[in-house]
Amino acid sequence: MRAIGIVLAGGSSNKMQELSKRRAVAAMPVAGSYRCVDFALSNMSNSHIKKVAVMTQYNAKSLNQHLNSSKWWDFGRKQGGLYVLTPTITDENNFWYRGTADAIFQNLDFLKDCHEPYVIITSGDCIYKMDYNKVLEDHIAKKADITVVYKEMSEEDDDLTRFGILKMDDTGRVIDFEEKPLVAKRNLVSTGIYVIRRRHLIELIEKSHSEGRHDFVQDILVRYKELKKIYGYKMEGYWRNIATTESYDRANKDFLKKEVRDYFFKEYPSIYSKIADLPPAKYNPGANVKNSLISSGCIVNGDVEDSILFKKVYVGNNCVIRNSIILNDVYIGDNTVIENCIVESRDTIRANTSYVGEEGKIKIVIEDNERYII
Repeated sequence: MRAIGIVLAGGSSNKMQELSKRRAVAAMPVAGSYRCVDFALSNMSNSHIKKVAVMTQYNAKSLNQHLNSSKWWDFGRKQGGLYVLTPTITDENNFWYRGTADAIFQNLDFLKDCHEPYVIITSGDCIYKMDYNKVLEDHIAKKADITVVYKEMSEEDDDLTRFGILKMDDTGRVIDFEEKPLVAKRNLVSTGIYVIRRRHLIELIEKSHSEGRHDFVQDILVRYKELKKIYGYKMEGYWRNIATTESYDRANKDFLKKEVRDYFFKEYPSIYSKIADLPPAKYNPGANVKNSLISSGCIVNGDVEDSILFKKVYVGNNCVIRNSIILNDVYIGDNTVIENCIVESRDTIRANTSYVGEEGKIKIVIEDNERYII
């Protein structure tokens, strides 16, 4: 493909509450065995993009460890590859990334050293499948300066005020772009996926930096919407941003639906992730599992219903887990009740305890424990 990929995965989100204190949003576990960034990287690989840069910053340890080998997404090649770009202190710069445009500016040498004419920019905190080739073809056909991929959504799907809202004319040209409005008057949501010519991107980023502007959306898309030919491209199929606890919970629960699982994991192309060498899940006598995802390395003794158990979760005797998400490497003691909760990874839930969140409101469970203190 005649494009390079950039995945913006350095942001934090206070709407994730305690969940983002240990990891970047792009590193959040999804669907039992994946990380959120896997979806963007798999789309890049499936679109035959050979060179991809992931820009990380906030709480990057977990994300960087996940990206320590490029082979899982088929980027282990002589030409191209997977590049993890973090902020670097130099004689000319001593700043962290001050925004999405600044993150690209601080790695402008990466763009200048490439030869591909186009750039696909996407965020690392969304779950979707997309062939970027189709977006690029549309971008070229319309002779656009920038193409913004959008999704038609409703208030039932998510809080639309979290996103950029597009307004387009009959030709598909963007005539208004309102970023995170107080009131969403339209339902055309920017998915954070953009196509732009590489040399044009370099010019815009350098100009924004010279003016002290650091945000790609506000300082390029919104600012140039009347001067540049910005077009929209409609995304079909599933898409969800996970940057709030509510949307993260809903996204994971969506994978309990057969049609969603089939769409991502049975229909071509596939979603790839780093493989852990773990034994298959074990169900001991007394285990009762209904409508749940149980990952490798789990041992189940109690009742699990409408829930997702990530890798290496132990469920003790007479436990009841309903409508909950249990992240990686959690030990749940005997006679424990967990309902409407998200349990943070590496927790030890003591026996004979109960955690029940309100209906429609997810409770985050974090227990201090000394399992890993030597």
